[in-house]
Amino acid sequence: MNNIFADIWKMEDLRYRVLFTIAMLGVYRLGIFIPAPGIDREALGGWINSQPNTLFGLYDMFAGGALTQFSVFVLGIMPYITASIIMQVMTHAVPTLERISKEGQQGRNRINQYTRYGTIAIAVVQSFAMARGMETMKWAQASVVIEPGWGFRVMTVLTMTAGACFVMWLGEQMTDRGVGNGASIIITAGIVANLPAGTLSLVQLISIGELNLLQAMLLLVFMFLVLMAIVFIERGQRKIPIQYAKRVLGRRVYEGQTTHLPLKVNTAGVIPPIFASSLLMMPSTIGTFYQDGVLRWLAAALYPGAWLYNVVYVGLIIFFAFYYTAVTFNPVDVAENLKRQGGYIPKIRPGTETAEFIDRLLTRLTSGGAVYLAAVCVLPTWLINEFGIPFYYGGTGLLIIVGVTLDTVQQIEAHLMTRHYDGIDGPGGNRVKGRRRRLGDGGASGRAL
Repeated sequence: MNNIFADIWKMEDLRYRVLFTIAMLGVYRLGIFIPAPGIDREALGGWINSQPNTLFGLYDMFAGGALTQFSVFVLGIMPYITASIIMQVMTHAVPTLERISKEGQQGRNRINQYTRYGTIAIAVVQSFAMARGMETMKWAQASVVIEPGWGFRVMTVLTMTAGACFVMWLGEQMTDRGVGNGASIIITAGIVANLPAGTLSLVQLISIGELNLLQAMLLLVFMFLVLMAIVFIERGQRKIPIQYAKRVLGRRVYEGQTTHLPLKVNTAGVIPPIFASSLLMMPSTIGTFYQDGVLRWLAAALYPGAWLYNVVYVGLIIFFAFYYTAVTFNPVDVAENLKRQGGYIPKIRPGTETAEFIDRLLTRLTSGGAVYLAAVCVLPTWLINEFGIPFYYGGTGLLIIVGVTLDTVQQIEAHLMTRHYDGIDGPGGNRVKGRRRRLGDGGASGRAL
């Protein structure tokens, strides 16, 4: 571990990227505490704490407490994430967007530009809805909004939209000039910011005798095992062997290359639990504003921890796991690309049979991944109900933290690997010459390609 940190510090480009990412996170966390005008923050904090199982509580967790502070960054990176997901789904559903996405770097730039426009539109809608909703909030007979009206609404829309655009810019800068995915790291920073409060609550339980030391140690061991299991499954892959046919270039015959097609166990990532949580929390959120009999019954039936909530939650996670995997991974396209490039799966006929083979494997992997996601997301409710744990351990937050951490570490390792190759093979020009010498060797050339 010490050698890794030493290598990061010695490698100038990687050191700059790591320090740049930390600096951008510092700017983001500083903006969390810059208040927006027109809100009684004490009343808002009391109201949010009295409604822990609504979309506001979930949003405040992702925003790192920005909603309780009513910060200029209250929308955070979520409008950009929402626009990215919508654009990703539409790219596979709309032929025009799919054609644009296949136009190389220029097409990807156009898709990114559309995503930015979508971020602004979503931020405007969300900020206006937030302003209208806050005008109806009261806590301890005190109104959350100091002076309701169009002045407050317009100011809120301008402030929140500008803050969302700035956070989007921070995320893009971190992606381009830092390490890891900037948007994901910002969400992770917001979730991690809530960990000290949970740790303090656990210490208080031990100090007052609600949880003895042995129980606390067993709980920590269990949490560690759950974390290791999540890391193991998130890194799990099913590698499908791919063989490429021999190629003839002039008078030379090049042996076929053997590689593999990796299929992740959890192809859908954290999208299914995010969508499922958002849908299930809508009835309770709407019920806080409209005290209708049906809405009140639905909000009570879908209260987190209730049996109906858990059943519907698991069902939605499994549904979205299959749906999002089907949207983002098309076995037919993969089979056609392999066929055009001269690749095939051993003992499987190229074309339709290859697509069916990949689809069967993907269905089995998605089934296991969906069950794994459901188990991790139901884990916090079980811990709270059975052991009285005062904080959520597991669920969407833990999945995001583990996934983003693994991706960031892989990027750092890739940079370090490049440095090690430079140290072994010398400057880049020497590596190119060595590759050209291998291309002149008959059998070795095929293995080098």
